Amino acid sequence: MIRTNTVNLTIIPAIAFRQKLPSGGSGITILRYGVDQPGIASISKTSGEPIYAKNISEKLYPPEAFLEAMELTKGMPYGKRKPVRVTEEIKPAEIAEEKAEELPEEVVVDSADYQKIVDKYTDKNGKLSYELMNKDFIKAGRNNPVVLRKLEENAPLGNIRFVIVKDQFNRITGNPNLTNKQINKMVELLDEVSPKSVFKELNLEIRKWKKARKG
Repeated sequence: MIRTNTVNLTIIPAIAFRQKLPSGGSGITILRYGVDQPGIASISKTSGEPIYAKNISEKLYPPEAFLEAMELTKGMPYGKRKPVRVTEEIKPAEIAEEKAEELPEEVVVDSADYQKIVDKYTDKNGKLSYELMNKDFIKAGRNNPVVLRKLEENAPLGNIRFVIVKDQFNRITGNPNLTNKQINKMVELLDEVSPKSVFKELNLEIRKWKKARKG
């Protein structure tokens, strides 16, 4: 199952999570128990190795801890945390209660369903291709009777796009029981792969359809 949360490390007494960087890349943040200064490293887009931030103490945050954090958080969505001091005295139940107050309700999606979508639109270079996905979704949308009806009703773009996305996700995963929240969560996860909108081309095409109907 995929869930937005932290992981516990075994190399050192700490928790870790993936973080989206302002540059659009990915990074690892480690919060060690009883230590104010977090351990931070970006992940090289070419080698996949951690690139440690300056002034990080290797004694507190050894390279092995970052490698373990990268492995444990692989495939997980990005987490967001304000600067905190993690203490061992906090009980797990108290931590869970605090997170429930600070964070919105988390939506869980089956990792197998998500992986089917990723596999479907992975190009020959092994990268997720928004281009392949958008072409497929545009083609499916043109022949979708529900989409045609919503165009006649002049429904909002987002509603039309959701019809296409839901039908495609159900077909690709073979799971007709995906909830709307799960579908939106998978779109959010796909959008994290690149700093641009995952359905940019599909949105443009739907706008053309709507304009043609008005004309």
